[in-house]
Parts: sequence; structure tokens; C-alpha cells
Amino acid sequence: MNMQVTILGTGSGGPFQGRFYTAQVVHVDQHLFLVDCGEGTQMQLFHSKVKYDRFRQIFISHLHGDHVYGLAGMLTSYALKQRTESLTLFGPPGLQALIEDQIRHSLTRIAYPLTFVDVDTAAHQLVFENNVVEVWTIPLNHRVPCSGWLFREKEQPRNMVKEKIETYGIPWSDIPAIKAGADYRHPDGRLLPNTELTTPPRKPLSYAFCSDTAPSMDVVHAVKEVDLLYHEATFSNEHIAEAAITGHSTAAQAAEVAKEATVGALVLGHFSGRYKDTGVLLAEAQAVFPHTFLSEDGMVLPVGGTIPG
Repeated sequence: MNMQVTILGTGSGGPFQGRFYTAQVVHVDQHLFLVDCGEGTQMQLFHSKVKYDRFRQIFISHLHGDHVYGLAGMLTSYALKQRTESLTLFGPPGLQALIEDQIRHSLTRIAYPLTFVDVDTAAHQLVFENNVVEVWTIPLNHRVPCSGWLFREKEQPRNMVKEKIETYGIPWSDIPAIKAGADYRHPDGRLLPNTELTTPPRKPLSYAFCSDTAPSMDVVHAVKEVDLLYHEATFSNEHIAEAAITGHSTAAQAAEVAKEATVGALVLGHFSGRYKDTGVLLAEAQAVFPHTFLSEDGMVLPVGGTIPG
């Protein structure tokens, strides 16, 4: 298993400085999840060579246009390609009405199963899981109902020591139980302890997406000790008053959240178009939380690994 994040867009409010609107792809093992879908997301998916026909779940943080106006277009593209696989959209109340209005007025026919799940943006709760990952909401503090998303790998089975299989002639039918933690009773009567036959799995990885939000202790609690935190950093300290008015964070405030939550690494994004050079944002954040990086359109971030840049 592995977990990585493809950043499709890092801009806020408009396509300034050549940045696309917010959208990300979270890869967990063979599963792909889309997070937010601003205008141009389809173009970025194409350029990033992401197999977006494999999306079965899409997570939308809130209904501001720079996070959702690309969604109706992508759903329409799926219809034109005669998609048959089901698709589930998670987001705040109002997402279904927004999308269905666009579909109805454009006379688009959606033939594939499309399900909407309203989430409680004020709660930190599990909203989706499969055999490898859980997805939790993160309550964000914005001008409209807004939810972040926490992707947390599930604990994996223990790893068999191959040499032990051969040495003790362990049947393949007994291996699933041993990987789940059971000891093994050898035909000669010996009880072989699980710790001799297996090694522990690696620590489950976790990734948190937090955009848009003013700094919040709710976020700190929800993202405690995640391996990688993506947190909006719309403004520098010079514009901290504007950040407060608009429900956003400065880079330094994002770093304070990362520090309080003792995360593994912090990646900044959702940059205001006024910053052609985002170096000032990086410097202000690293002064608070040194293990901070800047996101860039098209970059791939390994969760729990070395961040490029």
C-alpha cells in the first residue's frame, strides 16, 4: 500500500499567477479520490495523467465557486463517455441542488448512478470507508458551511516471514489467520507464536486537507499527528486583518495549527493572487513550523515520505 496526493490547483478566488483552482487527487493503494473540483480540474487531470474514470467518490469542501464550479462539467463529461459505474458525491447541504440545477438547465442526461451524501460540516465524523481507508470530516471555520477531509489508512495485516512458511510447511489456508494475529499449531503439536512467524505492518498513513478556514482548534484536534497536513495559506502576516474578515488563514497561522497538532509535515496552498512570489508565505510559516513546504500545481506529494522542494 501507499498514499500520495496530486495537487491540481493552488490558487484562490481566480486563476491568477497561472495557478489553477483548488482540486486534489488522493491516491490510497489502488483507490483514487477527488477532493474539490474548481474550474479547469479536467484539464489538470489530463495533464497529470490521472485515470479519473476510476473515481468512485468525490469530496467537496464547500460551495464557493473556486472549489466546485468544475464539477458539473466533469459529471457531464462522464455522461458523454457513457459512464456506467456509480459515483458518490460528499459535500455540504446544497451541493445536490447546485449540481442538479446545472444538469437540468443544460439538458444533460446522467445515466450512471449518482448519489449525494450531505455531511455535517460542524462535526468530525466518519463518512466513508472501504477495505483500506477511512475518510473523516474536519470542521472548518469559513464564511459558509465548510468541511475538510481526513484520509486515514486502516491497519494492515501482519507480514508473513517467507522462510517460516517453508521451514514449518505452513499451508496457504492457514496464512490469513496468522497474518491476522493468530498463533500456528504445527501438526507435531508445537504451538508456534505469531511473533516468530510474522513482522508488524508499517504504521498507517494519514493525510488531512484543510481549505478554506480561519485558524481553528477544531482543526488542531481533528488533524492531531497526521503524517501530512495541507492547510490553506491565503495571506501573509501583512494581510492578517483581511484573513480574519474573509474566513481564511495566514501562512503563519497555518503553521501554528501544524505545530499545535504535531503533524509530520505541512504543505501550504490556496494562495491569494496578489502573491506572485510565495516565498514570503513559506518564510513566515517556516519560522513557526520548520517542516513546511509550498504546494505547486501538478506536484505529487508522498504521504509519509520526502516532500519535493
